Amino acid sequence: MKRAAMALLANRISPPNLSIMQDEGWSVGRVRTEVLSGLTVALALVPEAVAFAFVAGVHPLVGLYAAFLVGLITAVIGGRPGMISGATGALAVVMVALVAQHGVEYLFATVVLMGIIQVIAGALHWGKFIRLVPHSVMLGFVNGLAIVIFLAQLTQFKDPSSGGADWLGGGQMLVMLALVALTMGIIWGTPKITKIIPAPLAGIGIVAVLVIVFGIDVPRVGDMASIEGGLPSFHVPLVPFNLETFQIILPYAVILAAIGLIESLLTLNLVGEITGKRGGASQECIAQGASNIVTGFFGGMGGCAMIGQSMINVKSGGRTRIAGIAAALFLLAFIVVASPLIEQIPLAALVGVMFMVVIGTFAWNSFKIMTKVPRTDAFVIVLVTAVTVAEDLAIAVVVGVIVSALAYAWNNARRIHAVTRDSDSEEGAKVYEIEGPLFFGSADGFGELFDVAGDPDKVIVDFVRSRVVDQSALQAIEAVAGKYEAAGKRLILRHLTRDCHELLTNAGHLVVDSDDDPEYGVAVDYGVKTGILGGH
Repeated sequence: MKRAAMALLANRISPPNLSIMQDEGWSVGRVRTEVLSGLTVALALVPEAVAFAFVAGVHPLVGLYAAFLVGLITAVIGGRPGMISGATGALAVVMVALVAQHGVEYLFATVVLMGIIQVIAGALHWGKFIRLVPHSVMLGFVNGLAIVIFLAQLTQFKDPSSGGADWLGGGQMLVMLALVALTMGIIWGTPKITKIIPAPLAGIGIVAVLVIVFGIDVPRVGDMASIEGGLPSFHVPLVPFNLETFQIILPYAVILAAIGLIESLLTLNLVGEITGKRGGASQECIAQGASNIVTGFFGGMGGCAMIGQSMINVKSGGRTRIAGIAAALFLLAFIVVASPLIEQIPLAALVGVMFMVVIGTFAWNSFKIMTKVPRTDAFVIVLVTAVTVAEDLAIAVVVGVIVSALAYAWNNARRIHAVTRDSDSEEGAKVYEIEGPLFFGSADGFGELFDVAGDPDKVIVDFVRSRVVDQSALQAIEAVAGKYEAAGKRLILRHLTRDCHELLTNAGHLVVDSDDDPEYGVAVDYGVKTGILGGH
């Protein structure tokens, strides 16, 4: 079911002709596709980086430098070719409080520490824990991100002259909407005519030419802020190197590192489903960390993977590292030499591109899936979507994983039961055949299965259809053994693992060895050495 649903998700996000591209070799056409895809991504990065810089309360160039440096380094050494990274809103909303209270230099120091934490996470292979994110959380993630991307574009319909407080006037609003619709139409129709030019790039180019040639009065990139600047220069954050500074920046660095890794690893999985690639989680953690360390020393606000720009890239045909590198270099060129031209691009064209990303990213088939999956999974999809929109991605994922884990534990706790019968080999003995996993959630229910007072003098508990999972399970077994011992009755335990034999300190001779005892691991050596029951 999970694989089928993920296949549906991949088909939904990527058009059939681009869903899983095979390696076409390093032909001229392949390189052209990658470079043009990078150009498309770079154009879409400009307003996003500027907007997120405003959210964080820093100069637009701080966001643009982050988009360039993070994008370049992760493109070169990241775990998933095709992914795009840069300054993101999820990080910006955390940074704003730090900048407001302590200034931008503390932000740079925080970004460096954030990167160090991410490198450590990658070196320790903590990225593998992304496997614990259920598919229902993944669906909620893409739905929530699609809604967040859509809502972020609405600010482009505000009047720049009012500081973004008022909506555009009636005539200007209609023109803006018409240009957005035209851009979306061009993106939809271009693949039917030619595949030489990425559809989003065609949409941006045609609409930009129409606006510039006919002098149409709509907001342009330059109305947000000037993107003109020089090359980023090395800059050690001007903060006191003492314990007080460390105490200020550490909480922000930990939160930013966690959010950045969660968003990056989820995007890595999503892009992997589309491109047919697997693995790379630890490498991506290290790449994100290295990019943020460098960015902090070059005046950038830090960043992580960007699902919107990653979807633009893969839809435009970008599948190798060339696209990400090209996007970063184009962005730097925009800043250094081409800012007057880029500032003339109408925001309507970029909004149209992002609206197409929203349509392609949202899991429309999740409405059908929710009618077929368990109600708990359907609830998690809706919950993660809502929390992503209301709060942020990190909180949404944590909440989704916790709810899914509790639901799993509850469902398994209800599975514990016993089948009773008379023993075939022990005369007068009663056999309890335990079925279902025995763990902390089912430990109380396990104890209620037995009728100590009414049972005969010899009782056999057979775990052949059960699995002892943790320390709570072992203690539950010992508690039952203690009750039978207090009642003067003999309890025999069968089909337990060897480490269970060693750790059931109160069972002693009551545990019976069998040739067909299971061999799964339950306890750690620490429990054996100390006499304390312990489990994986």
